[in-house]
This record gives sequence, C-alpha cells and structure tokens, in this order.
Amino acid sequence: MKPAAPVEKGAASAGPLRWLHQLESLLGWLVQVCAGALVLACMVVLFSGVFARYVLHNSLAWSDELASILFLWLAMLGSVLALRRGEHMRMTAWVNRATPERRAFYEALGVAACLAYLAMVAMPALNFAQEEVAVTTPALEISNAWRAAALPIGMGLMAVFALFRLLRDSSLKQAVQSVLLIAALVGAFWFASPWLMHLGKLNLLVFFVGVAGACVFTGIPIAFAFGLATVGYLGLSTSMPLSVVIGRMDEGMSHMILLAVPLFIFLGLLIEMTGMARAMIQFLAGLLGHVRGGLSYVLVAAMYLVSGISGSKAADMAAIAPALFPEMKKRGARPGELVALLAATGAQTETVPPSLVLITIGSVTGVSIAALFTGGLLPALVLGAMLCGVVWWRNRGEDLSHVVRVPMRQVAWLFVVAFPALALPFVIRAAVVQGIATATEVSTIGIVYSVLAGLLIYRQFDWRRLFPMLVDTACLSGAILLIIGTATGMAWGLTQSGFSRLLAEVMTGLPGGAAMFLLVSIAAFTVLGSVLEGIPAIVLFGPLLFPVARQLGVHDVHYAMVVVLSMGLGLFAPPLGVGYYAACAIGRVNPDEGIRPIMGYMLALLIGTVIVALFPWLSIGFL
Repeated sequence: MKPAAPVEKGAASAGPLRWLHQLESLLGWLVQVCAGALVLACMVVLFSGVFARYVLHNSLAWSDELASILFLWLAMLGSVLALRRGEHMRMTAWVNRATPERRAFYEALGVAACLAYLAMVAMPALNFAQEEVAVTTPALEISNAWRAAALPIGMGLMAVFALFRLLRDSSLKQAVQSVLLIAALVGAFWFASPWLMHLGKLNLLVFFVGVAGACVFTGIPIAFAFGLATVGYLGLSTSMPLSVVIGRMDEGMSHMILLAVPLFIFLGLLIEMTGMARAMIQFLAGLLGHVRGGLSYVLVAAMYLVSGISGSKAADMAAIAPALFPEMKKRGARPGELVALLAATGAQTETVPPSLVLITIGSVTGVSIAALFTGGLLPALVLGAMLCGVVWWRNRGEDLSHVVRVPMRQVAWLFVVAFPALALPFVIRAAVVQGIATATEVSTIGIVYSVLAGLLIYRQFDWRRLFPMLVDTACLSGAILLIIGTATGMAWGLTQSGFSRLLAEVMTGLPGGAAMFLLVSIAAFTVLGSVLEGIPAIVLFGPLLFPVARQLGVHDVHYAMVVVLSMGLGLFAPPLGVGYYAACAIGRVNPDEGIRPIMGYMLALLIGTVIVALFPWLSIGFL
C-alpha cells in the first residue's frame, strides 16, 4: 500500500474553497466514527454468539445475520476511508520513478479513474439496492435493503471524497487534465463499442490485459483497475446488465468467513499495544541472543509466532522491527541485511494461520479453513529452516566477545512473562481445529484474551489508542475487501467468457502432469504476487486453477500452500514486490541497501517452496 502524498499545494487550501476543506474534515470524521463503531459492533455481536452457544447453551439465531449486515457496511465505509487517506492497494514501482510533477499528475489521474468507475456503477448499485427491498431476512425479518444500501451509499461517499482529494492534493491544471484524459478514454471506448462487439474473445486481451494492466502500472488502485476492466468488458462487449457486477461484488464481499479479516487486523494491532509481542521477543532474545546470528534467528522465530496471531504482515513487521533492529545494529548488522531478512520472513510466514490469504482462499474456493490452518504450519517451518541456513552461513564469523549471555534463571523468568503471549497462537488454532469456534469467531476469542492479558498481566493498555486502532482496522479492511469484491466480479466475467475453460485445457495439457502444473503455478503466482499482491491474485485466479489442480490429483490444501508461498515470494521480492518496500519503510532503510542481501534469502525461499511442492506430506501430513 502506498498513500498518495500531495506534491504541491492543492486548490483546497485557497481562500474561496477553504470551507470545502472544513466540510471534508467533518464528513471524514463522521465516517471514521461510524466505521470504528461498526468494527466494535461486529466484535461484540460475534463474541455474543460464541458466548451464548458455549456458555449459555442457547444459540443466537440472529447473530450471524446481523454481523453480515454490519460487515457489508464496514467494508464499504472502510473503502471510503481508504480512498480518503490514499491507502487503497496499488502498484507504485513505475510511478515512483517519474519526476515529482509527473508523479503528481499520475496521482490525480488515479483519483479521476476512481471517479469514472464510481460514476459507471452508481445507478446499477442503486438499482441493486432497490431490488433487495422485497427480500426479507429470515432471522431479523427486515428488508434486505438495509444491508444492500451499503453499496450505493458507500460508492457515493467514495465519489465525494475522490472529488475532495482531487481538489486537495492536485493543482487545478492537474485536476482538469486528469479528468479530461479519463473522460476522453472512456468516450473513445464507448464510441468503439460496436467494433468491440465483433471482437469476441479478443476483448479479454483488450480489457483484462490492456485496460487492467495499464491501470495497475499507472498507479490506479488495484480494486478500481479490476472494476474498470470488468465494467468495460461487460458494458461494451456483451449484452449483460451492469447490475450483474454489483451482485458479484456483493457476493464476493459478503462471505462471513471474510469477517475474520478486520478482526484479525485489529488483533494484530492489539498485541502490539498490550506489550504481548514485546514479551515474546524478549524471551526469544534472551534464549538465543548469545549465539552467532542469534538475533536473526529471533527475528525468524518471532515473525512465525506473531504472524500466527495477527494475520497482517504490516502489523507483524511493525511489531518486531523496533524491538530487534536497534540491538542488531549495535552488534554490527548492516541496515540492508536487516530489512532483507525482515522481508524474507514476511514471505516465509504467509502460510502461518490465521493468514488473511488462507482465509481468502477458503472463502473463494470452498477449502476448509481448519484444514488450511493445520496445513500451513509445517511449510512455513521448512522455509524458516532454509532462512536459518542462510543466517548461519552469513554470521558464521560474527564476533560475540562483547555479548553477555543472559543467565538461565532470567531466561526462565522471561518465559514465564511471555507464556500468556506465546499461548495465544495455540489457543486460536486449537479453537478452530477442535470446532469450538469458526475461523471468524475465534478472532473475537483472541481479542478478549489479549484485552484481559493487557489489563491484568502486562498492565499495558492505552485506551486513547483504541479509536485510532478501530479506524485503521476499518481502513485496511475496506481496502482488502473492495479488491475481493471487484476481483470476484472480474473472475466471474472471465468465467462467463469461457476463459476458465480454456485455461483449464491449457494447464491440464502441460507435459509432466501434476509436477509440471505445480512448477508452472509457482512461476505464475510469483509474478502475480509481485504485480497484484496476494489477495487480488488468489481471488482472481483461485476459482480458475483450483479445479484444475483437483483434476490432476493435487490436494486442495497442498496446492494452497504452494500458491500462497509463491505469491509471498513475489510480494516481498524487489523490484516490484510492495511487501519489500513496506519492510524498508518500517525499518527506515533505503530500499537500495537491501537489494543484494535479499537475493540469497529469496533463493532459499524458492528452494523451500519447491520442496513443499514436491513433498505433499509437508502440507497434508497432519490433516
């Protein structure tokens, strides 16, 4: 993710338009309050359902239904916040190479493209909500329009804030030029629609490669790039109504399993705030800090443990880097080496539950979340062992004469202090595997556990940070969920066009059977992970390729591990992987310094991924 920063003073600061800036601030505050309240309400509703079922032995029939309604509103208002703050996921590698003036124009162009998409789907979204008026929910017995209204209202608010951003962050010249350019491109496609109708399947290249690719590489947020390509394809080259796109978006964003996304994001922020992450790191540092490369091993182990709690890579890295980097630098570690290992561990732990990518795979492919959580532990250990091999080789000559070994009594005390934090990942996994709670509900158990630990054990709980944490949770969740919604629509368009059948024929026809299919999948998802990031790539191609894997005899969980690890390689590998740049930003290190050190780690991860692909038992041996 890359927030859009203004390069030059925008029109919003001018005297005549100052009131617009005040209006934007007020409206933004109201959306923040509503979004934060929705995150809190979802937690309360879900935990109430778990408490009633297992403590009071009386299920709340309406809890899931109410949570589903609140969730769609949370997703849309979170998307509004992400657009307002410039935090929708996008590819910026090419845009960042431009001059400051040109980069400012690309920022304005991206906002104008978002406006164009929102204008195209405004009426279909409104029509979709009106059609839901006649539908009554089974448990609450209210009109489903209360839920569906989130789509047109959210899109309307996004359009309003897009206009505000265009005025605030761009000069008048840049704003006008970007709007005129987008309008000209949309007009050109509209006039060409009779010709496009006769192109048949070539429109797949025009829209899903040409339009989507151009949008992604020019820095337009990925969700809107997918949306523009899908709306263009369906509206200009087929006779299907655009309301179908809204229906698919609603379907993609409405899986109850996806409610785990905001809750685990909040849990990741919570463990950092309560000091649980710091307690784990201090114990590991006391245990291994006296061996050569000891703190590097601690970094690998800490990422494995923390990733198992938070599910958010940004939260993982932000929790660990400030605790370890200062001491590692004192021992002579180079900044580039630090961010290289931090990024590599981010890729290594992509399969550690409760990974948001695993939750997404379960949502779009129907694979058991409990099986994915169980199957993800050992592959990450294999890749961790590969990273530790590189760490040993690079630190075999480290001078430890100045390092004081922590006494075993103190290590034992650090273990006692860290035990509640160390137990949390196992509590979460056990609750899912044993069927005590679903992957969605178990996040609320983790949140209650962390709150109690922070208040009663670690005595570190800053109430003032709760509201910003709720807002940040809604913002990141909205950015993720809007991608899932638009990518679901795009995947449906590809399926209707016959592309999925063609892809299946090509992949099943590869020489070498399942082994070649897995190797091609590693290469393909590594590229997709670097360009689209993990979640968009899996939502778009998961429904297409998982059936092919089954046809070739590849177990769903095994294939999921290969796919997720491959996407992690692309996501954290320079020069395109945004995860690498996130690690550099968290470590406050120039990205150029980590390029050479990370190559060895990426090679180790690639070898580990191939090992996981060749030995299915590593993924499915404990199912």
